[in-house]
Amino acid sequence: MEKTIDIIEDQQNRKIGTSHLRPVVSIIVPAYNEAALITANLNKICQYMESIENQYRWELIVVNDGSSDNTGVLVQTFAKERKNVHVLHHDMNFGLGQALRFAFNNCKGDYVIPLDADLSYSPEHVKRLLDKIIETKAKIVIASPYMKGGKISNVPGLRRVMSYWANRFLSLSSIGKIRTYTGMVRAYDRRFLDSLNLKAMDNEINPEIIYKAQLLRARIAEIPAHLDWISQESLIEQRKSSIKLSRSILSGLFSGFIFRPFMFFIIPGFLLALISLYPISWAFLHTLNYLQQQSDSGVPIDFHLSHAVASAFQLSPHSFVVGGLCLIVGIQLMSLGIISLQNKRYFEELFHLGTTIYKSTREMKKQNQVPFC
Repeated sequence: MEKTIDIIEDQQNRKIGTSHLRPVVSIIVPAYNEAALITANLNKICQYMESIENQYRWELIVVNDGSSDNTGVLVQTFAKERKNVHVLHHDMNFGLGQALRFAFNNCKGDYVIPLDADLSYSPEHVKRLLDKIIETKAKIVIASPYMKGGKISNVPGLRRVMSYWANRFLSLSSIGKIRTYTGMVRAYDRRFLDSLNLKAMDNEINPEIIYKAQLLRARIAEIPAHLDWISQESLIEQRKSSIKLSRSILSGLFSGFIFRPFMFFIIPGFLLALISLYPISWAFLHTLNYLQQQSDSGVPIDFHLSHAVASAFQLSPHSFVVGGLCLIVGIQLMSLGIISLQNKRYFEELFHLGTTIYKSTREMKKQNQVPFC
């Protein structure tokens, strides 16, 4: 009888994946001052994950990122009677990047999915992300409210506009056709994630992951998602968000520079050089005109030329000044752009080499940790 039960359980477990078992999913929830909603939302996540247990095994990792309210106590209490819920604590607030890296280093899943503690992306996105990453064999699948079929609800106007244009800017400054770079809710292939050797401490970790994945020519997919802040409306007074708008903007600009530094140098430099053409052309034509008016052949040509330049300068000095400054700054910026492109290529080569060494080192460490039989 026991043998029959084992066979049935084994048949239920034989699903998608190379291991022929139900894949293990690590759900990661970074939390900073989320006492007003954390218990209820963790319950929702657990209930949803229990509803798809026939397809996926799972664990929930909550990172209390140095909360100054009661978040740490609440999540610890929540995890006490749940074997697959684990809590990691930071003594102080380090930021989103450090919280995610802490969880990435401690999760055991075949796939990793971070979720916002406020559930602005509902737990129902989890299965869709998992189905997509298994179907496409992608390394990353992004929940995107900005692609066709995506939706945004109840997000304050300024934050919505800034988020949209930040993602548009990053989309223009990078390769590929990804619509959402700043969103945290994604599905990752954990083995691929382990190879990236991430460094970011805060929100810039999300574009950093995409950037490094693109350098490695990894497949990245997106699914339409619904970003909804309705759950926060009644808690807006109680909840202190760890996301600062100005910091997010600076993070987006910095990430854009990392993706394509020439946008910050070559394009502005080229535009300034174009602007300089008008005043420089005006100065040249008027100088030439004054030079032709001077017909005294007994006077040296250099005297004619200097007199013509002086006459044109007296007529419009700002043309010389503006044209000269724009041309000089434009050339300098384009030169910096060429240097930055060269440095970027050097970085890409070093990154490929470093990633190979890093993966080999991690594999060796894992093998050394496994006891021999």
